[in-house]
Amino acid sequence: MINPKKIEELAKQLSDNLPSGVKQFAGEFEERSKQILQNQLMKLDVVSREEFEVQQHVLLKTREKLEVLQAQVNELEKKFAE
Repeated sequence: MINPKKIEELAKQLSDNLPSGVKQFAGEFEERSKQILQNQLMKLDVVSREEFEVQQHVLLKTREKLEVLQAQVNELEKKFAE
């Protein structure tokens, strides 16, 4: 779900952009940034792309069935109205 490689890249970018006087702490900062990012991302209520696509497919099938049922209800209503 969460790509550790991306977290490492983001932590590295943060570390690379530190002022030169702070660069001596870059390794520690990078590691701590990685930990913070991982902790915060784990708190998010997200789903994987695969889960999203499965649910999207389920929703599409449900909509198709609903349209068929609605058409049947409309037909029955016409018959009873006559």
